[in-house]
Amino acid sequence: MNALPLIALLSLAGAADPSAELPAQWGGIPLLDLNDDPGRHVVVDREAGQYLGHISTVRPGGGETVLAAYPKGHGRGPIILKRSDDGGQTWSERLPVPENWATSEETPTLFRVHDAQGERLICWSGLSPARLAVSEDGGANWTPLKEAGPPENRWGGIVVMGDVAEVGPGRYIALFHDDGRFLEPGGSRTDTFKLLQTRSNDGGLTWSDPRTLWSGSDVHLCEPGFVRSPDGGTLAALLRENRRRKNSHVIFTTDGGEHWAPPREMTESLTGDRHQAVYGPDGRLFISFRDTAADSPTQGDWVAWVGTWDDIVGGRPGQYRVRLKDNTHAWDCAYPGVEILPDGTILAVTYGHWDEGEKPYILSVRLRLEELDALAK
Repeated sequence: MNALPLIALLSLAGAADPSAELPAQWGGIPLLDLNDDPGRHVVVDREAGQYLGHISTVRPGGGETVLAAYPKGHGRGPIILKRSDDGGQTWSERLPVPENWATSEETPTLFRVHDAQGERLICWSGLSPARLAVSEDGGANWTPLKEAGPPENRWGGIVVMGDVAEVGPGRYIALFHDDGRFLEPGGSRTDTFKLLQTRSNDGGLTWSDPRTLWSGSDVHLCEPGFVRSPDGGTLAALLRENRRRKNSHVIFTTDGGEHWAPPREMTESLTGDRHQAVYGPDGRLFISFRDTAADSPTQGDWVAWVGTWDDIVGGRPGQYRVRLKDNTHAWDCAYPGVEILPDGTILAVTYGHWDEGEKPYILSVRLRLEELDALAK
């Protein structure tokens, strides 16, 4: 949850009139629009006068059940937990959570991990110190938030964790970023962003001291979202560029995060914030994010990109882009949770300013790639 610099706010505030009809193409690929598709959007949670946002999702057991966590406030505040047992078509009331979840200082992030004992769920909460909670029963019960590092060597960061990926049986890497304020106690903001990685060798229960993968001040790379190659041998991290000087970037590793290739820019069509990706049944990628591309007619909106792994590697624009929902604010939306359900339906869940002048709230969208293909024709 990193505030945009003033220059970016001014740029996004000048985006095209959101009520105007979108062009048929942008960035060399078709531009689709689901904003006004009747019945497409389901309200997950809304509270009059209350900011609800920065959501994360997970599917315990890999079935139709989906858990969603989000803060009651802008990027910080008590963690709210909800559940859907029908793939996002309906949602529960707010569920009971441990008392100290009310002390969360940042965006919660949910992940499903495994070890020899089976599946567990983890919920991260960032800033300083980084903390996590654990569920061993599919999200029915959770531990309180507990520091990820030992008291004598505590650490923190921003959007902890941006993403988590399995790199071996019971072994995981997790990426996040910091600007000097939270990595070590007593830190202060600098003009340099660090991209950081931590490891777990026990199914997500304990995590190593973070190491720096990249640092820089010319661009501010942050909020990584993982994409794994179809053969499983390469892992990519798609990165937000918070200075708005260049497009989003990507880095690659072929050895489970031991070494990463230097960052390089992606296409305009994949430029945005907080990328989250799933593979559809036919092997194409669906990636959801906040659009921050220069001159985009959907700048500041909740969008998705459909293409292939080879498009990312080759720097190609992809197959098409789709606006999932018009955000009436200049930029504040679309920390998405994205799930691929057992029948191939894609569930995307996020927050945004969906009604002019109202506080943001949480929506979910269900779709299939063949539906988008039909629109693209």
